Amino acid sequence: MPLRMTLQGARVMRPGGWEDGPLAMAEGVLCDAPTGRHVDLQGFDILPGIVDAHGDGFERHVAPRRGALREPEAGVLACAHEMAAAGITTAVLAQFWSWEGGLRGPDFAEDVFDAVARVAPTVPMDLRMQLRLETHLLDTFDRVAEVVARCGIDYVVFNDHLPHDRLAEGRRPPRLTGQALKSGRNPEAHFRMLLELHARGPEVPGALDEICARLQGLGVTLGSHDDRDAESRAAWRARGARLAEFPETRAAAEAARQGGDGIVLGAPNVVRGASHKGNASALELIEAGLCDALASDYHYPSPARAARRCVELGVLDEVVAWRLVSEGPARLLGLSDRGRLAPGLRADLVIRERATGRLAATLCGGAVAFMSGAVAARFLG
Repeated sequence: MPLRMTLQGARVMRPGGWEDGPLAMAEGVLCDAPTGRHVDLQGFDILPGIVDAHGDGFERHVAPRRGALREPEAGVLACAHEMAAAGITTAVLAQFWSWEGGLRGPDFAEDVFDAVARVAPTVPMDLRMQLRLETHLLDTFDRVAEVVARCGIDYVVFNDHLPHDRLAEGRRPPRLTGQALKSGRNPEAHFRMLLELHARGPEVPGALDEICARLQGLGVTLGSHDDRDAESRAAWRARGARLAEFPETRAAAEAARQGGDGIVLGAPNVVRGASHKGNASALELIEAGLCDALASDYHYPSPARAARRCVELGVLDEVVAWRLVSEGPARLLGLSDRGRLAPGLRADLVIRERATGRLAATLCGGAVAFMSGAVAARFLG
């Protein structure tokens, strides 16, 4: 239930920088004048809620162990609670639609989309869906278009995780047996399937042109994942995929910037100080101005920690750093009603304890999604 109240005594991160004035909310939006009960938040900071443009950390909730795939709804709900504790007020759940099968296969993807649709109306945060489509899974493209329309999915990104170098030589990829078992396939059958998908490479560009055009006709935002070079980014741009998620090289990121495309980087890359796969350093790309948004990727606490890390290392000042997890991703996703703390926008905000830097509360649309510790006493007092 949205609160009607005025928060006072805290520092507030407004669009122009830090201010000390009160922050009021009613009916789920921010107000331009004090209203309702006043809550004293001295010693705390108020920041815009985090908009997470891409996160697949929910996989461990909906499928905690191999074969334990029966309760995606409970997993989505548990994940929503975790994201709220991490300051995320808008979450894009990035679900694979892949030849990998199991929890990344098309059948399970539909189960997840249906589970999100059931859970979303019951939680304060805004849960949204992204379909991550493997480029060589051509025979499912018609099904993809139908699912996108039926489930109201407004964001699709394209991946190609086939080990083409190995397959071109007819060699078994590393970890094939474990991957096959996760998908429920015999390893030999799995290998044959990979070879067949690889062999269809000449068909892929034309099929991608067609599916991208169909999805754009449905009003879907398109992006590509793990661009390796300027040429691949240019090819995706030509298809209308204007978001570059986690470009693997600086050349790909520079090509995105030069082409006016949005750039999403992984927050865990910033926290670690490097890519876990040996790709381009997110910190270096941020310092070069080649980042519009930081996403949780596989770890929901990372966006808030990454913004703080940029400040600690002197890469960005705090207001600019926080924009990478709030205003920046909101803009890329076309969500003009959030990402900033200004009258008339959604009351999506994070309350942070100044002394420790810990997130103490998260409000989504003016409703409490997470609250803990001393700040709870302030609200209840």
